[in-house]
Amino acid sequence: MPTRDIALLLVIVVAWAVNFLTSALALREIPPFLFTVLRFALLALPLLFLIRRPARGQWPRLLAVCLCIGVLHFGLSFTALKLAGDLSSPAIVMQSYVPMTALLAWAVLGERFAWRTGLAIAVSFAGVLVLGFDPMVLDHPAALVLMLVSAAFLAIGTVLMKGLRDLDVYSQQGWTAVVSVLPLLAISLVLEPGGIAALPTVSWIGWAGAIYAAFISSLLGHGLYYVLVQRHPVAQVTPWLLLVPVLAVGLGVAFWGDRPGPRLLLGGAMVLGGVLIIALRAKAKSRTVPPAESI
Repeated sequence: MPTRDIALLLVIVVAWAVNFLTSALALREIPPFLFTVLRFALLALPLLFLIRRPARGQWPRLLAVCLCIGVLHFGLSFTALKLAGDLSSPAIVMQSYVPMTALLAWAVLGERFAWRTGLAIAVSFAGVLVLGFDPMVLDHPAALVLMLVSAAFLAIGTVLMKGLRDLDVYSQQGWTAVVSVLPLLAISLVLEPGGIAALPTVSWIGWAGAIYAAFISSLLGHGLYYVLVQRHPVAQVTPWLLLVPVLAVGLGVAFWGDRPGPRLLLGGAMVLGGVLIIALRAKAKSRTVPPAESI
């Protein structure tokens, strides 16, 4: 891969890893579902001019993808990030959507994988169990459960997305943003009373977090990812993106006060090691693995 494209990959890695930190800061002031509303409302503004209509008969699948990823995945992942109290465990646990996607593709689409991929899937899930016993994670067990549920919805949405035709990355992001805003707003009104009324008191940090999530993490990050997968096989790009949770852990230690213990580090290494093997096996067989942006 040319040095220029490696540099673009590193821009994506930094953009997505920093998003864990900026979002966590914003969630101190903005409830998670309302924060997701702001992210998608901001993202929809420029993408409204770029989105294309889906092909005939694709609307049900597209709506299902938008609800799984836009509403359930993002809403629950930001809720888990707020509850966790750290950046390290959410960033690592979210990567479990990769083995979940492989299992769903096997069960639903009939995709086969060799025993090495099966072993990597088992190692990844075992890693989640190991890091779940780290004291930092045990203090907030609901965050771990919600992040796993969020990862499951991302995996379901990813498998459903494989059936969509003639939609580029901006159309997919645009429809996800447009479709998700109203359901997320309804959930926020029910579960987060007073959240909208408190928006005028939100500091620049909270608003900067929403703007960063919309324009840097989503628009820039996914835009560059789309450029790179046009130049190189997806399976050649995705292993680099495992640097995202690694950098997020570093940011958590440096700026959030995370103190990951040996169980989290061992479990994290198992999760990411399993994901790396899945990505490398997919590369060897020229199969697609999903991008690693998750928050």
